[in-house]
Amino acid sequence: MIGDLGRTIRLGLKSLLLHKLRSSLTTAGILFGVASVIAMLAVGEGASQDALMRFRDMGVTNVLIRSKKPEETQQSSSSSGMSILGYGLFYKEADRIADALPSATVVRVREVQRGLMRSENWVSSIVIGTEPAFLPVTNMQIAEGRWLTDLDLSRQANVCVLGASLARALFPLENPIDQTVLAGTEDRFRIIGVLEYQGRAAGASGTTYDECAFVPMTSSRRRFGDTVRNLSTNRFEAVELHEIKVRLETSEEVESAAAVLRDMLLPKSDPAIGGMAPHVKAGDVEITVPLELLKQEEASKRMFNIVLAVIASISLLVGGIGIMNVMLATVTERTREIGIRRALGAKKKHIIQQFLVEAGVLSALGGLVGVGLGLLIPDLITRFFDQRTDVLPQHVLLAFGISAAVGVVFGIYPAWRAANMDPVEALRHE
Repeated sequence: MIGDLGRTIRLGLKSLLLHKLRSSLTTAGILFGVASVIAMLAVGEGASQDALMRFRDMGVTNVLIRSKKPEETQQSSSSSGMSILGYGLFYKEADRIADALPSATVVRVREVQRGLMRSENWVSSIVIGTEPAFLPVTNMQIAEGRWLTDLDLSRQANVCVLGASLARALFPLENPIDQTVLAGTEDRFRIIGVLEYQGRAAGASGTTYDECAFVPMTSSRRRFGDTVRNLSTNRFEAVELHEIKVRLETSEEVESAAAVLRDMLLPKSDPAIGGMAPHVKAGDVEITVPLELLKQEEASKRMFNIVLAVIASISLLVGGIGIMNVMLATVTERTREIGIRRALGAKKKHIIQQFLVEAGVLSALGGLVGVGLGLLIPDLITRFFDQRTDVLPQHVLLAFGISAAVGVVFGIYPAWRAANMDPVEALRHE
């Protein structure tokens, strides 16, 4: 049986090589279909993994609360002169959160934009005032030196920890530990540590933690005050806290804690007065729950991959139709050959096997070359477009398996038509 199959495959290859151009063009349909399936799924997987990583970096047991400038204030800020704009989170609200969630770790964060200078090196950065718990809550690591301590906080010490990129920019040729850096025009801080590279954004500004400097919260208040000048709007803003990070002990507590925080901080209508409740601030706080975003992204990822697979599989369908078209033409061309084989004793199953093998060889060759091209395209996308791609083995097997199945499925009808020819009529065919 194995010998018969081998002979059938050799006959199939010999028949296909008689029409090299036609066979190559037919194979191209399957080739590009397989390559597009692998490449599109790799791009989709890479984009999804990037998004999932960002949400995991936020911490699946964290709830992030940020101050947000109300829209009506943003629109009117240009006509308000140099008046002080007050909005956002207060220290007392952080205390209320700590009381409402006694098992949670609550971290206060202030952000002040300052130019940092060391000798002739100057960098526009964000000085983040925070607390010792900030490091474990954000899952960051110290590369050199140490992090802020409770003693630094109580003493209002002029010490700071630099992000990795900021440290390289200010101290390209020397070790920054125990050196000083000038923040603004008169505030000097001694560097006590450097963070490992993080590669993630700090709040809503787009600046990464690697480009920030971290100082004790008490030092930030004493040096910079609660009223700071927004350089982009040339306006003074009174914001006590830019962010409050709340870390729960387990992920099971996140949803209930988020509900408590939303009820406590977000605006809500009061049916009795037909508008906003007077004790609630109007839209100057936003709450982000990374666990919820993670679940949404995972669901979106599954749907996105299905859509991409369906779109790319259309190429395989077109390739399958091409195979059927070519095989039908081949059956017509080889009618007399089929009649001779039947007259010499070949059974219907032998004819079916012959044409199914030819269709399978076409699709398998296209699938193999398509896999190679499909592995190359994601690498080129990553190299030239700086877009992450992830090629999963199951995607490669899926694409090749579909291509092989397409050849067999679309070869069934031509093979059946060839096998059911009348031998006498086939012998008369010219």
